[in-house]
Amino acid sequence: MVSIFRKWIYPLLAALLLVAGLFPAGARSAAASGTGTTGAANAGAAAPIDAVLVLDASNSMATSDPDKLGSEAMRLFIDMLPAKGDRVGIVSYTDVVQREKALLDIQSQADKDELKKFIGELNRGAYTDTAVGVTEAVTMLQRSTQSGREPMIVMLADGNTQLNSNKGKTLTQSEQELASSVKKAADAGIPVYTIGLNADGKLNQAELKKIADDTKGKSFVTNSADDLPGILSEIFASHQQLNIVPVDSLTGSGQFQDVKISVPNANVLEANVSITSAKPVKLKLKDPSGKEIAIPSDSVTLSTSKTYSLLKLIKPQEGDWTLSVQGANKDQIDISLVFNYDLELATAPLSASSYAKGDKVDVSAYLTSGGSKLDSAELYATMKATLVAKDENTGVETNVPMKLNGTQFDVGYELPEAHKYTLIVRAEADSFYRESAPITVDAASGAVSGAAGTGTDKPTEDKPFPLIPVILGVLGLLVLAAIVFFLMRYLKKANKGFVGQMVIEIRDENTGERSYPQYKKLNTYKGRLNLHQLLQLAPELKDTENIVFTPGSEDRIVLRSSAEGIPIEKSGRVVDTSKGLELKSGDRITVPMAQAGKTIQVEYLV
Repeated sequence: MVSIFRKWIYPLLAALLLVAGLFPAGARSAAASGTGTTGAANAGAAAPIDAVLVLDASNSMATSDPDKLGSEAMRLFIDMLPAKGDRVGIVSYTDVVQREKALLDIQSQADKDELKKFIGELNRGAYTDTAVGVTEAVTMLQRSTQSGREPMIVMLADGNTQLNSNKGKTLTQSEQELASSVKKAADAGIPVYTIGLNADGKLNQAELKKIADDTKGKSFVTNSADDLPGILSEIFASHQQLNIVPVDSLTGSGQFQDVKISVPNANVLEANVSITSAKPVKLKLKDPSGKEIAIPSDSVTLSTSKTYSLLKLIKPQEGDWTLSVQGANKDQIDISLVFNYDLELATAPLSASSYAKGDKVDVSAYLTSGGSKLDSAELYATMKATLVAKDENTGVETNVPMKLNGTQFDVGYELPEAHKYTLIVRAEADSFYRESAPITVDAASGAVSGAAGTGTDKPTEDKPFPLIPVILGVLGLLVLAAIVFFLMRYLKKANKGFVGQMVIEIRDENTGERSYPQYKKLNTYKGRLNLHQLLQLAPELKDTENIVFTPGSEDRIVLRSSAEGIPIEKSGRVVDTSKGLELKSGDRITVPMAQAGKTIQVEYLV
């Protein structure tokens, strides 16, 4: 014990006493009480996206989506995303999950190409169950949740459900599962954007619209590739607080025709120009100085597909760019434009710490870039701002125009009743809008929350340094540190991550039919997982929840089974898994499910 005091406690006490001597008592007490200079209430940096693209891959889509517009829309969405920072996953479903790709962190064009290649390999199956697609997408997002990221689902389907009667699942059960998953998405703040594909006129629009409405997403309908850039642009813009900038459409003449692309300010991170035409087009580009810019180049990327071209200008120079488009004679060419911005909206600290009925709340808001206030009078001059004051007692919203004063917007709002109010500032320009973090003012209790500070801090009293409480606190911290140390060791073991993927195939022993291979990425799981999770929790295969995998050493996994009556086979022989069966990359196991009439084959790959 004496050695512990010499090694740890004495040095800590000496450091605390040194700190006590370096800082005045007033400063120390201010730091301890959390008072002092206040900052602005910021809505936070622009959050990257976690998007799951969900595609109905049933045979009915052969008539509702004969041109595979769903696949085209997914590729276009991926192309519109920034060069890196977002994560995208894919779910292809029928009445089961046909194939899925776990959330992939996009860090390069190669990552986008990998996602688009995966989309091109998707096939179709006989039946369809909308609940399966939504459930898996919500599960994928929830098990891979990371703070500071914005989740969303984009679903491309005809909205119809056609179940396999041999599996025993009823339409009522499917509807209940769908309702449950939609509620989970809504509770988790995951909007679902639905795109109804309606080439054969059999779209269940009501179903898709309800999914979108219940999760605060949006619903669209299309039977033409011409609509996709506009739809995807609107989804992208809605989620990123952007506006679609209208660009004149063209009728091809066989010659190059010029289109002006105006970059409004220096805070544009990317300009996404989508060009839709029935036939291929050729493009040329000039910057605001008139210099021709190579396509592609370090600052310009071009993605093409059979229905669209997407030109992305990276950190483009402010001013008027010239895009020259050469299309086939009489070919209709539609162009849309969406900007990505490095801009957020912050509110200044309120002038008082409490408010009552009849008091005026002075609200000021300004833009930030990279965490610093933006002092660009030219940009502010193109914007309008509104204070949205919601009476939480009655639900009534009041919009109050704000006045531009140089490089900030100001307004005074008088609290009409002794109610609780939520105040949000919305500032909008032609190509984007931003909303501030909410401020809550309770005129009944006088309380204020959500603001960064009140600006009315009183000087703190100069108090002596509390040496005895600090010593006792340090001793308590040392005990706590020991507890945390052993707890962290336990949690590290419990949360050890997996690597590689599982390839799963299911054979129906009654019909001889074999499912498409399902590739299950394992890096989103921690600590342990069971086979039932990998099988999308299919009810008839519930007994597989007792077949458990845990991470092993050297990129291996360990299988243990307590499932009664279910043998585990490897290389044609039943193996003992009670003490753990180690699997390395390339190993395969077979799980016969006699009661369900299924045989599950699992291959582990790294």
